[in-house]
Amino acid sequence: MSRAVRNLGIGAVVARMLAVGALASIPMVSPGVAADDVKAELPGGPLVMRRLTEDQYRNTIKDVFGDLAIGGRFEPDTRDEMLIAVGASKATVTPGGFEQYDRMAMGIAQQVVSPERRKEYLPCKPASETAADEACARAIITRVGNMLYRRPLTEAEIVDKLKIAETGAQQGKSFYFGVQLALSRLMTSPQFLFVQEEAAPDPNRPGGLKLTPQSMATRLSLLIWGSSPDPQLLAAAAKGELDTPDGLAKQVDRMIASPRVQRGVRAYFADMLQFDRFASLSKDAALYPNYSGDVAKQAQEQTLRTIVDELVVRNGDYRDIFTTNKTYLTPMLASAYGVPMTTKWGDFQDWQPVTLPASMPQAGVLTQIGFAALHSSSGKTSPTLRGKAVRELFLCQEVPPPPPEVDFSKFEGANGATTSVREAISAHASNPACAGCHRLMDPLGLALENYDTSGRFRLVDAKKPIDASGQLDGVTYQDAAGFGKAIHDNPRATACLVNRVYTYAAGRQATTAERGWLRDQLAKDWAADGYRFPALLRRIATDPGFYKVVTPPKAPVVTASAQPAVRQ
Repeated sequence: MSRAVRNLGIGAVVARMLAVGALASIPMVSPGVAADDVKAELPGGPLVMRRLTEDQYRNTIKDVFGDLAIGGRFEPDTRDEMLIAVGASKATVTPGGFEQYDRMAMGIAQQVVSPERRKEYLPCKPASETAADEACARAIITRVGNMLYRRPLTEAEIVDKLKIAETGAQQGKSFYFGVQLALSRLMTSPQFLFVQEEAAPDPNRPGGLKLTPQSMATRLSLLIWGSSPDPQLLAAAAKGELDTPDGLAKQVDRMIASPRVQRGVRAYFADMLQFDRFASLSKDAALYPNYSGDVAKQAQEQTLRTIVDELVVRNGDYRDIFTTNKTYLTPMLASAYGVPMTTKWGDFQDWQPVTLPASMPQAGVLTQIGFAALHSSSGKTSPTLRGKAVRELFLCQEVPPPPPEVDFSKFEGANGATTSVREAISAHASNPACAGCHRLMDPLGLALENYDTSGRFRLVDAKKPIDASGQLDGVTYQDAAGFGKAIHDNPRATACLVNRVYTYAAGRQATTAERGWLRDQLAKDWAADGYRFPALLRRIATDPGFYKVVTPPKAPVVTASAQPAVRQ
């Protein structure tokens, strides 16, 4: 097939995306809406438009079409409020990025219509494989389009895709080639690549607004599954079931009971733990031959398996991720840690549940390679980086950047032949410009000094015994295990998670009213639940305040006459 035929209609899509700002260098978020500008007595916030993250894109394609290869490069993700899921509201699609989306879409669609997969993915067979078949094409476009758009397609959208399928079938002399082009168009449309929330009048609050059922379904699915709504959730939304407490609770409970919840939990923690930074992480191979790209990939998987096992499989206390010595290892990871495998060595990707030895003081996920190596420099540990990460990621405490006049050369020499890291960074305390912030970071990072920059356990640094003692908010500890217990018992850790999960779920920072609700009600209710993570998801997902829409005082609201929905 010629490239002109393959790219049929792409120019029109580019023009349309330019018209909605998808390719322009402007934030894709409700214009003029800052969360703190929204004033309301009840929780609620502005509508948000956000681009699908890479994980959300991949998960959606898997849910709609199954396990298919996705070839191409995704647009770079950005972070806001420490999360990619929030930065997505400011993300754009560049012309080069759109070309990548087009390439991925064509590759996916080609696999879907291939002879070996047609029966599995397509609901009908055409009267002739060499000609257009409007009825069958309509069935395919409607079924797939409803899931990709996260709502029923309009008749105009269906007709538009049918024209593409018909023209493609005529030019390519293949019904399936026409369907391939139509499916590709669905996957490159702004309606798929961007989540655009809509609001409608709230029947329970005269004059108030709430998310439409379809927007509610999308928020639910992105939070709990890290993906788009499934047909059952979309059907419940269409029937108005999500507008009733019982109907909403029924769907939330179904979703939390689904195996897909594990994938949603993985998506959240991969974002929160900033695992995307592993792509640019390197270690000095001469000093740390145990670290490699394969180890880095398996280290991320180890941490996510540990978290999912503790929080979902065991339905355990969230705080226990900072103290557990139970995890999963492969032979490759065991070698990287320098610990023996208790099972027969097999393939380097054979995962086995293990209990780490008592000789390795454990602070749960903080002493795993997924954290210890990520927050270190290439050739030595960095208590400052590790301490900063603990403060910001797990305690939600912002640490100011260093002043521009700081001379970092004074702190070189750590991990040298005679100077330990603790001795080297003691210079921070003697520098007035550094002391204030470093008192927040360095003691926490020093608690993890028994783990070198590659995450391997050690007892000495510069031929001196490592002193991992310190203090966190008045609680003293002697080693990493004590530090993990201090984090476990610190109320900031659970309060931080409540705020961060809600921010992740809403796709924006919490409003003033929401912050008060999170602090005064949700955090206390979650404590009564024993800090079970699925319980936190349920409390957020079933609370009416999660779906209330509050617009800025001067922002006009335009309601369509045919359907009481507000697009922003």
